[in-house]
Amino acid sequence: MSLTLTMPQPQATLAPREQEALRHIAAGRTYLQTARTMGLSKHTVDAYLRRIRAKLNVHTTAELTRLAISLGL
Repeated sequence: MSLTLTMPQPQATLAPREQEALRHIAAGRTYLQTARTMGLSKHTVDAYLRRIRAKLNVHTTAELTRLAISLGL
């Protein structure tokens, strides 16, 4: 008997702009650099990342980066 585990698809729960912000942060950009690249305020980027952390129960930037890599962002 084989046991198959299915992983939830976090990418599907993230809005496109949240995915974009996550991609920038995972690439090593600061909130300010990300904001400038995306044409947003630093506060908006912070709000996106707080929402991502809450949605996916992620607490650190390292965890965010690992998540982004696992999602192929």
